[in-house]
Amino acid sequence: MNSDLEIAGDPLAVPHLLPVPPAHPATVADFAGLIGALAADRAAWAPLVRYDPTLRWYHRLRTGPGYEMWLLSWLPGQGSGRHDHGRSSGVFGVLAGELTEHGYGTTGGGRDPRGTTGHGTRVLGTGAVRVFAPGYVHEVVNDGLEPVVSAHIYAPGLTEMPQHCSGGPGAVRNPAQESPA
Repeated sequence: MNSDLEIAGDPLAVPHLLPVPPAHPATVADFAGLIGALAADRAAWAPLVRYDPTLRWYHRLRTGPGYEMWLLSWLPGQGSGRHDHGRSSGVFGVLAGELTEHGYGTTGGGRDPRGTTGHGTRVLGTGAVRVFAPGYVHEVVNDGLEPVVSAHIYAPGLTEMPQHCSGGPGAVRNPAQESPA
């Protein structure tokens, strides 16, 4: 440290010395932080949640330049079906309960962000956060006995959610836009 430099008073009171906070999240860490902040503020999301026994319920919480954020509820047995998110990357987190994610790799046989093929099953409890790249094929389901609430962010905003049949990640069943998952 330079001993010739002294600051009198509160250096945080000098605004031009502080970095300008971003108006919107721009990195994976920012998006994960957004999910974490939402999870910590149950009063902000709990009154919005609805449970629908026939369809998974979802509600868009916010949008920003290049992203959108969704709140989803999952009753026992409800699932997303095997799908990817087109050209969108995603971050999702479990706000309450436990979800099971089945990973099937990526369309075109690519690798997921961790450098693996993405195959496998993960149980994601409250507080768990997952990040995935475009084309990552997975299925999310509530295998438990209690309702679950999760938050999902897509960047860019979700424009398609191709469903995949059991023939493998490249076997698209319905390329029409679907509900978020």
